[in-house]
Amino acid sequence: MTHIRLYMDEDSMNRTLVHALRARNLDVVTAIDCGMVEHSDEQHLDYATAHGRVLFTFNVADFYRLHCEYLAQGQHHAGMILAPQQRYSVGEQTRRLLRLLATKSAENIRDAAEFLSAW
Repeated sequence: MTHIRLYMDEDSMNRTLVHALRARNLDVVTAIDCGMVEHSDEQHLDYATAHGRVLFTFNVADFYRLHCEYLAQGQHHAGMILAPQQRYSVGEQTRRLLRLLATKSAENIRDAAEFLSAW
């Protein structure tokens, strides 16, 4: 079972959250780390997929639409985790992400859109 490696887009890359996840030895990179600031949603998803990373974003509507478009066109992605912005504290986001990451593998989440609210 391969562990999930996260890519946080510009919307989700909260410094405190990134630090909390890295402190738990999770493999997390941000759009800033990867030189992907001010790129399109498609470019973020393609970058994450090309690097075997699951995209984490607060941009639920646009990325869920992209998820559906990719599947309809037979395209693949490494997976995505969608969370509503300002709904959860950093602590709650961390707890929910840890539950999801402890349950799912990189193989399980491929081509899936997981909603943080379910965790």
